[in-house]
Amino acid sequence: MEPDEVRRDWAEREGDYSPRYYAEKGPDGTSEALRSAIEFYAGDDAAVLEIGCGSGRHLEHLRRNGVDDLAGVDINDESFGVMGEYFPDLAATGTFHTGAIEDVLPEFADDEFDAVYSVETLQHVHPEDTWVFEEVVRVCSDLLVTVENEGNGARRGREGAEVSYVDDEFPLYHRNWKEVFSELGAVQVVKEPSDRDTLRAFRVV
Repeated sequence: MEPDEVRRDWAEREGDYSPRYYAEKGPDGTSEALRSAIEFYAGDDAAVLEIGCGSGRHLEHLRRNGVDDLAGVDINDESFGVMGEYFPDLAATGTFHTGAIEDVLPEFADDEFDAVYSVETLQHVHPEDTWVFEEVVRVCSDLLVTVENEGNGARRGREGAEVSYVDDEFPLYHRNWKEVFSELGAVQVVKEPSDRDTLRAFRVV
């Protein structure tokens, strides 16, 4: 798939993996792992950005637990309408941006956020757009957390494959995020693999 095709697929997604799909699931164990990392390394007063926030289930968990400087970016403009239905307090108090991260991140100032995280979002960035990882680091002053699939599951990333396809439909690019962000100056402080994803936390120096 070409970069524009990948972006268009997520911008127009309905049904499985759509903003409503995740809103109905609500906060989960990943939400709590993110909260724990942000509280420990950045504190409750951190300015937090979620890359690919969808309808905001992870941000909602942070809000419920005392983190109130919250922002999100998502390419699907349905995300924030759904957020208003399911998580109205978050929608009313957070700052949200509609657009591809390749378009939105360059608009932020250096070190604008204390903590930046992504959940199963950066894994869909097309190889031609990997320059955006530099933008992720640039806007983050302290803590970067990735929760991405690196081939953990038994049917994903086998035999060192660099890409697999979710439901035979859209690409998932398997990357070692320690290598990616170490090359950009971040220092890994946490690695927690699960059956599905790997959570990595980095200090940005």
